[in-house]
Amino acid sequence: MQPLIFDAHLDLSMNALEWNRDLTKSLQAIRDREKNMNDKPDRGNGTVSLPEMRKGRVGICVATQIARYVGLDNPLPGWHSQEQAWAQTQGQLAWYQAMEARGEMKQITNAAQLTEHLKLWENATDTSSLPVGFILSLEGADSFFELACVEKAYASGLRAIGPAHYGPGVYAYGTDSNGGLGTKGRALLTEMERLGIILDATHLCDESFYEAMDHFSGPVWASHHNSRALVPHNRQFSDEQFSILIERGAVIGTAFDAWMLIPGWERGVSTPAGTGVSLQHVADHIDRICQIAGNSKHAAIGSDLDGAFGTEQSPHDLESIAGLQKLPAILKARGYKEEDINNILHKNWIRFLLETWG
Repeated sequence: MQPLIFDAHLDLSMNALEWNRDLTKSLQAIRDREKNMNDKPDRGNGTVSLPEMRKGRVGICVATQIARYVGLDNPLPGWHSQEQAWAQTQGQLAWYQAMEARGEMKQITNAAQLTEHLKLWENATDTSSLPVGFILSLEGADSFFELACVEKAYASGLRAIGPAHYGPGVYAYGTDSNGGLGTKGRALLTEMERLGIILDATHLCDESFYEAMDHFSGPVWASHHNSRALVPHNRQFSDEQFSILIERGAVIGTAFDAWMLIPGWERGVSTPAGTGVSLQHVADHIDRICQIAGNSKHAAIGSDLDGAFGTEQSPHDLESIAGLQKLPAILKARGYKEEDINNILHKNWIRFLLETWG
């Protein structure tokens, strides 16, 4: 029987609403429908659908809401007001709720629900009709047009927040930008701590990261973050930052975006086959965290598959999310024991959540 996999970062609702993908369909059906589309680089190259997750025994995930607000001086794509961004996240929430109503997915908000869902998947020999469990996370907090939105979101099941995404945000500075949290960011962290919401350190620029570590005493993880020592870029974390996270008890998910796996990747130019980027490089980033920690209790998977890229920017030996099942053999060949492999595949995220929610 294939081992259970917990993927801590999938932009499912973004794909459903912005990419207009019906994730209840087979992956081939989604690709076929996009054959003549060219509005996005990953059209026809998707890697994720709910049936494909079941095929790969990816029975539980952290699923995102995401909507960036952009000011007049911000060249990034996004919504022109925080209220518009909030409305987008509420549409995404409605999609998750519709998936739950259909029995396709199951929202998990507490330890009892998590334990029940795990029993369902761990005891099943046939997972083809099981609901995929999800913990709701917000990637970039710009959509909170007022602080009262945080408690409203928590009531709807939101359990983790990454304050920033790319560029300057309302509450923090993210990838490819510089700056601290400021008054609004610190107020957000205070509200998150009051409610017990997990801080996702992913995408925080260095200054915002260190300030967040100083001002937040609640649970912290990095859902999808790779090593700056292996791929130099501000999007990645340094060994020092990994050490701080490990000291805080964080779990760190390795992302599968090719430009984060190997140095020198040129978007739109490099190809997986041409560069040789593979799941071995994913294992390199996982191993980096294990070496820093001195154990396997802090490394995990946060694939970010279909996070605005597809097979054109994924490891060449990964055809779909079901290919996550290739990782156990790769880790075993590197000397990882079964217990360590299971920690990385699912147990670390589960332990973190049970401790957080316990």
